[in-house]
Amino acid sequence: MSYLEDLGNRAKKASISLGQCNQEKKNEALKACAEALLHCKKEILAANEMDMKTAVEHGVKSSLVDRLRLTNERIQDMSDGLLQIRSLQDPIGEVLSMTLRPNGLTIGQKVVPLGVIGIIYESRPNVTADAFGLCFKTGNAVILRGGSDAIQSNTAIVKVLRVALKSCGCNEDSLLLIEDTSRDVARDFMRLNKYIDVLIPRGGSGLIKTVVESSTIPVIETGTGNCHVYVDEYADFTMALDIIDNAKTQRLGVCNACESLVIHRNISEEFLPLLYDRLHAKEVEIRSDERGCEICAGFVPALEEDYATEYLDKLISLKVVDSIEEAIAHINHYSTKHSEAIVTKDYDHAMKFLNEIDSAAVYVNASTRFTDGNEFGFGAEIGISTQKLHARGPMGLKALTTTKYIIFGNGQIRK
Repeated sequence: MSYLEDLGNRAKKASISLGQCNQEKKNEALKACAEALLHCKKEILAANEMDMKTAVEHGVKSSLVDRLRLTNERIQDMSDGLLQIRSLQDPIGEVLSMTLRPNGLTIGQKVVPLGVIGIIYESRPNVTADAFGLCFKTGNAVILRGGSDAIQSNTAIVKVLRVALKSCGCNEDSLLLIEDTSRDVARDFMRLNKYIDVLIPRGGSGLIKTVVESSTIPVIETGTGNCHVYVDEYADFTMALDIIDNAKTQRLGVCNACESLVIHRNISEEFLPLLYDRLHAKEVEIRSDERGCEICAGFVPALEEDYATEYLDKLISLKVVDSIEEAIAHINHYSTKHSEAIVTKDYDHAMKFLNEIDSAAVYVNASTRFTDGNEFGFGAEIGISTQKLHARGPMGLKALTTTKYIIFGNGQIRK
């Protein structure tokens, strides 16, 4: 049996025992895991420091180094995330419906775990704890494959969590980490459909494309975030500037950061200089179409590819449009179907934007940075799905479940 097949077999066995755990047992283990992260934070931070040193030596850009960095506060957030998941209602075992048929059969639907979940992700070691917590709460075993840039951090976190699981009498193989970060192993992992029920990629467009095209396991596609903010002709300027500033600069290296701006022509001459001053103060370069560059000399001419780029950096694209219809068409064309926002005081324009934008999360007068499982009340999230089947948007506990039909009879046979 190969290395990956051994992991798959262990995870499958763990998923069977985990599927039988009640809510009380799972909550006890989640509490122990949350406490263990804090108790062992020195070891975790030391491992993270090794990853950080390697990243700096390899010239990784600062926004991506920030995604990799762990601090006391971020470990506290990881611990709090597990406690938040613990506090949520366990969906497993819920009976969604029960119908009595004319033939006397009673047919219902019951919520059950997916089984074994595989997750391939990049950079962020906090995903290790979040993904484990959500999978564990829903009775799923999980096999994690993080990036080589975070291997020391991920290994340390998984070790702490597995020890905590064992201390509670839970199967520690409910959480497994692939420690070989080679591309060959990643490729073989994507074909482990004998053991894994669903595969979830979290990372850049290259990773997601590779998984979608190479996997023989069903994939829930978590999308990259070319997120837009459209400033309508009826926008409040102060509100628009605050929203854009937050959506772009609060954290550069996250998928719900704004990467593209669309501005209505009627306000462009007055608004664009204000926008330039606001973002220039944060060292953000604005790559604009010709009309925008004519208004503001500080803008840089945009290329076609800029409108389709998730920068994860101090860069943002800008397009001036003649109407809300043109804005919607532009966004739907270049969007990765993640999160888009309109800033407007016009109710009809707000509703038109909500109805016609084809993305997982659509905002009126709010920052795209809220597309987050915790902000939506789900606790930690497994990812943000930009596809339409099974799950869409931030994926919490319910997105990691499926259903089965349960049928009660009293001797019926089909004629």
